[in-house]
Amino acid sequence: MTSPAENTDVLSPEAQVTITGRNVEVPEHFAERVNSKLAKIERLDPTLTFFHVELQHEPNPRRESESDRIQITATGKGHLARAEAKEDSFYAALETALAKMERSLRKVKARRSISRSGHRAPTSTGVAAAEMVAEAQKAREAQDQYDVDPYADSVKDVIPGQVVRTKEHTATPMSVDDALSEMELVGHDFYLFINEENNRPSVVYRRHAFDYGLIALADESQ
Repeated sequence: MTSPAENTDVLSPEAQVTITGRNVEVPEHFAERVNSKLAKIERLDPTLTFFHVELQHEPNPRRESESDRIQITATGKGHLARAEAKEDSFYAALETALAKMERSLRKVKARRSISRSGHRAPTSTGVAAAEMVAEAQKAREAQDQYDVDPYADSVKDVIPGQVVRTKEHTATPMSVDDALSEMELVGHDFYLFINEENNRPSVVYRRHAFDYGLIALADESQ
């Protein structure tokens, strides 16, 4: 079921919003709540042009406290942000997912506002550094609690060391700084990209606090 944002009496974002329910109907009052919340998220990044919200109910008695899952994907100009949460109700899952997305967007906004030298750690004031450390800790705690592999129950006869999931994505060349922003937006601890400086595959990853690392393949021709 897809519920577009059409009610003009409810606060809605400028971006297009699609709400999809899997194994669940999306009531109008809940769709209105989603649109109202996304309108506030949109203020953090006015470049966002599309929101996709997916609701899924998992009728598993052993996971009753995490039976309702919400995933929010926000797409902007050349980037996207994603947050997911599982709770005992869709209302609670919505609040948790929105909080995770808000933290990610605020973190990227703060990082971009701090002056940088190349791709070194931010040269900011102690206050800014402390705030980013706190945000990183909150994001990590939320991710550890709610990020569950959706394919875990579908893999049979699991043998340690198997590759159980393969994912491919397009690789548009970008700067190290842009790769760090993309990593924060999708909520991962690493990000694979093509470095525009040398056109080689590279990986940025999270180290301690607000520090980052960079892994690049060596040029064997040199």
